[in-house]
Amino acid sequence: MSWLNKLGLKKKEKLEQGVEKSREGLLNKIGKSLAGKDTVDAETLDALEDALITSDVGVKTTIEIIERIEKRVARDKFVTQNELQLMLREEIVALLKENRPDQPAEFDADFTHKPHIIMVVGVNGVGKTTTIGKLAHLYKNAGKKVVLGAADTFRAAAVDQLTIWSERADVPIIQQGQNADPAAVAYDTVAAAKSRGSDVALVDTAGRLHNKKSLMEELGKIKRVMGKVTDGAPHEILLVLDASTGQNAMQQARAFTEVVDVTGLVLTKLDGTAKGGIVIGISNELKVPVKYIGVGEKIEDLQIFDRVEFVNALFGGE
Repeated sequence: MSWLNKLGLKKKEKLEQGVEKSREGLLNKIGKSLAGKDTVDAETLDALEDALITSDVGVKTTIEIIERIEKRVARDKFVTQNELQLMLREEIVALLKENRPDQPAEFDADFTHKPHIIMVVGVNGVGKTTTIGKLAHLYKNAGKKVVLGAADTFRAAAVDQLTIWSERADVPIIQQGQNADPAAVAYDTVAAAKSRGSDVALVDTAGRLHNKKSLMEELGKIKRVMGKVTDGAPHEILLVLDASTGQNAMQQARAFTEVVDVTGLVLTKLDGTAKGGIVIGISNELKVPVKYIGVGEKIEDLQIFDRVEFVNALFGGE
């Protein structure tokens, strides 16, 4: 058992604390929608639909969930409130499973490629650089040799911020300062990771969305130069989103997935919001799996996303 698995109970408690605001809001809304109901009828499902939509699950995903439940209610005829809530959990887990059939690997798992190159994208302010720092810490503590690349050379202090995180995580950083060519930094990062025998390289990128064309060109150039150093790079493209922005995070996700092949999502700041339902909606609508969630400010508070544990924490109990 890895050192991360040994922290399973602590992680579960932290997850439950992290989604507490979302859980309270969602359960309160569901409770009101079922108040005074002995059986599930069309009015009950309409109220449940409203509860999910106003919890930032999103219209499209909510409709899918309700349609699945309608079929089960029609088949099972008499359904109690407890059974309805169990159905709701099961259908949400099923949706998330369809977007990620396999359970995520722990940080100490072997990579198919070495070095394994991860490009991290997202707009400014979502916690992108912090997420990279936390990932570096978790990988290193799982026995991986890590290097960081400061290719967000546009935003003032971005390089300095990532340098601070490299010191906290005690991993090397490749940087050329502000206003350097991002692609050149990315190239040097991958080359350094390869020459040093590193297991994983995390490459930060600029978070400008005001002009999709320029963003696409820049990210495309970064991808191309990394691919010249090692085959298939980048092997992962993680999009970092601030869960507390709710449907705005959905809009950002759509914009980024239009210009880059995002392979996984990171939802940060779940501990400070009641909009945890966005995790379900974004994963389902974009057909991109949620890989990590942020449930606190500490360096170990970035967790590998487990759909069953998340849904249980969101609804309370097992």
